Amino acid sequence: MAAHWTHIPVLAAEAAELLLRQPNGVYIDATLGLGGHASYFLARLGTEARLFGFDKDEEALAIARERVNDPRLHAVHASYTQAAEVLRQAGIDGVDGALFDLGLSSYQLDNPVRGFSLQRDGPLDMRFDISAPLTAAQIVNEWGLLDLERILTEYGEEKNAHAIAMAIMAARRQGPVKTTFELKKIVEGVVRGRGKIHPATQTFQALRIAVNDELGCVQQVLSVLPQLLKRNGRAGIITFHSLEDRLVKNRFKELVAGGGWRLVNKHVVAPQYAEVRQNPRARSAKLRVIERV
Repeated sequence: MAAHWTHIPVLAAEAAELLLRQPNGVYIDATLGLGGHASYFLARLGTEARLFGFDKDEEALAIARERVNDPRLHAVHASYTQAAEVLRQAGIDGVDGALFDLGLSSYQLDNPVRGFSLQRDGPLDMRFDISAPLTAAQIVNEWGLLDLERILTEYGEEKNAHAIAMAIMAARRQGPVKTTFELKKIVEGVVRGRGKIHPATQTFQALRIAVNDELGCVQQVLSVLPQLLKRNGRAGIITFHSLEDRLVKNRFKELVAGGGWRLVNKHVVAPQYAEVRQNPRARSAKLRVIERV
């Protein structure tokens, strides 16, 4: 099962250098995915270290357990927003470091059944957690014009939100919009090409964020950081679009202003040229790290 999928962890070396300061400490990989960051971290930690990995995707968890195959990893089927409660139940009152990689894994992007990709036709799903009730198909086929336009504007930062929402409404009157390629074609009929960026990229981003309440989850993470980190513990957050990064940047500033926290890197850490060349999906990644003092 695991051999079919590949995943290159983004900014792994930089995150490890900034976060792994206690060789036998307790750490969180808040978005375990296929275990890329977890494997990298565990290779650099001591034999007594503990790493709690969280993911809402049961399929990804199974692959991560198989790939990492390390008793120091505790893989948990839960959202990172539940991390504080899981730690409490394990008798842990704080961790030495936590990494939140907010990007999609290659496993999710490349699996057409999950409906995330513009490159592969599949059902309009886009759920991180396949047991969650809301799908992209429901939004596209059931939500009203104003709500469609709102998420395209707010979550996709799409300038043509009204025209795309109108086109979706018109298309679904002929029958349900069921697949990624059907939606892609609708947007292509409204929006002209944007160089290397496909016209439907921002529409797909908006739907994915809405389906998974991504910005709400980021805000929850930022609110629970004080419950997760022990003194001198650090949290690193990797974002992939400006909406998430803005939330992180502003919340970090608020924490520092309130006292008891310091910014480890005042400027974002971005991937080196060599990493982007090896993994083009890393190009928009930004890492911010904060420390509880």
